[in-house]
Amino acid sequence: MRRGIGGLVAALVLATAAPLPAAAVPAADTVPLPLERLYDNAAVSDDSRPGGADFDGAGASLSAQDLAAAGWTPGRTLTVQGARLTWPRRAPGEADNVRSAGQWVRLSGHGDALAFLVAGTAGDATGGTGTVRYTDGTSAPYALTAPSWRTGPPATKAVALPHVNTPGGRLARQARLYVVTVPLTPGRAVAAVRLPVAPGLHVFAMSVRSHAPGWTGSWAAPTGGCPAVGPWTDRTLRLVVHTSAGGPRVRLRFDNTFAGAPVRIGAATVALRAPGAAGAVPAAAPVALSFDGAAGVMIPAGAQAVSDPLDFAVPAGADLLVSFHLPGPVTAAPVHRLGQQRSYLSEPGDHTADASPAAYTATLTSRPLLTGVDVGGGPGAVVTLGDSITDGDRSTPDTNRRWPDALAARLRRQSAVPRYGVLNQGISGNRVLTDRYPGDGVSAEQSGVSALHRLDRDVFAQTGVRTLVVFEGVNDLLDGVTAAPLIDGLRTIADRAHARGLRVLGATILPCGGHARCPASVDTERTAVNAWIRSTGAFDGVLDFDAVIRDPAHPARMPAAYDSGDHLHPGDAGLAALGESVDLRLL
Repeated sequence: MRRGIGGLVAALVLATAAPLPAAAVPAADTVPLPLERLYDNAAVSDDSRPGGADFDGAGASLSAQDLAAAGWTPGRTLTVQGARLTWPRRAPGEADNVRSAGQWVRLSGHGDALAFLVAGTAGDATGGTGTVRYTDGTSAPYALTAPSWRTGPPATKAVALPHVNTPGGRLARQARLYVVTVPLTPGRAVAAVRLPVAPGLHVFAMSVRSHAPGWTGSWAAPTGGCPAVGPWTDRTLRLVVHTSAGGPRVRLRFDNTFAGAPVRIGAATVALRAPGAAGAVPAAAPVALSFDGAAGVMIPAGAQAVSDPLDFAVPAGADLLVSFHLPGPVTAAPVHRLGQQRSYLSEPGDHTADASPAAYTATLTSRPLLTGVDVGGGPGAVVTLGDSITDGDRSTPDTNRRWPDALAARLRRQSAVPRYGVLNQGISGNRVLTDRYPGDGVSAEQSGVSALHRLDRDVFAQTGVRTLVVFEGVNDLLDGVTAAPLIDGLRTIADRAHARGLRVLGATILPCGGHARCPASVDTERTAVNAWIRSTGAFDGVLDFDAVIRDPAHPARMPAAYDSGDHLHPGDAGLAALGESVDLRLL
């Protein structure tokens, strides 16, 4: 992992905090204990006794009532970024977290990452270097940084709470908790973890995130924001999704990312869409899904729910109908705005099992809540991280003509390389460096947080991911960003992905000459970024999409045959050319 080493070393150096006095550091041979036996700080107070806990050393604490309203109740297991973490089973005022000071924690399991539920109280991000001990006797360092519970970035939080309790009463100031993951050595089982020596770093929960052996991601849609919806009460959504890879089993992922309140799914089903059908018509009776054995699930704010494995044959390149009932009321929800696919909303009632489309009288063009479809078996997945061009803006709706669709179709037609799943993580309007959606609250803005801020959720936590394609940056350039900071951002993405053991391909940025916001100065910066992509050692391979799309006679523009008409987005023919141009051996 040559290219990832520099970034990892830099992270270790930057994250290391000043050491505690020697007396505060446990001996290296300390017997590891379960995390809950090491709790030494109380972070949560009841609103009736707002001074009953002291999280930050100044008497401030989290509100038990706010946590309950978000669905973060004592003992609840939450899934965030694919990791299962249990909120401490403690009453308000009881010790519920560990102040990180070099303690050895007993932890076991195989997986791709350690997950920590953390927050910092040192006034800014705080962190340091810890150690993972494996069952084979080896050990390795890791870097852990916890953002501030009061001023940390909203774009990467797990949950935000509206109040802070103090001895003087409740203050209307936001508090935030974070889930941070760090990579593990592949193929080794964890035996114990030593926490960093980092004053102000609080750890509530830890786990080993499973790398989901036996599953391949087949379809995905990232969350771009949390807009007002409906409101929906006692309605059923039937979303149409197009698979890439197929398999004999299926499971679905629903995300309540960015939300401030829980959402309840009363029931959910999956079905194949009838061949040739244009609407919500299943080929056979929909099959019920379950969640930890129950028909429905309540998804806490900021968390996700994954359905139980279901024996259900999913063909490659097929349309699935995913139906889920929302008892409601649901007034805002995490959404992927640009579906480029009609989906359906029912009249009141639970219509998840309906074999008839009659109850589905309204259409949707967005994708609320549903973010992933996994299939059993398979060789793993390729993630395409991008903006509106990857999202399929200006492609023909209901025809699956995005360039990742063309790539997936090519993979299904050949046998020279494995038939990987292709996960489209494009968000229209997305940028590499800056957030469009602020990362918190109900907002009409649905262009997502930055690629850097969504990398953990939309790439590293995806099922079976082995290769990342980075095809993003034009929106940064259109907003006035110059080549140098954009190159730094792309290099950071590559370094972070390499540190996770992923193969990374960089795609050059397409020409946009003729677009109102793309003068010659933007093309100069674009050309500089592309020159770096082609020549850098930061990527394992290059997809020269610019060379595929540009007009040979006018390299700053697309030819008419590939242009959708706005001089920024390729049309169907241009998107097909991108998908057809990928050297499959690079994947």
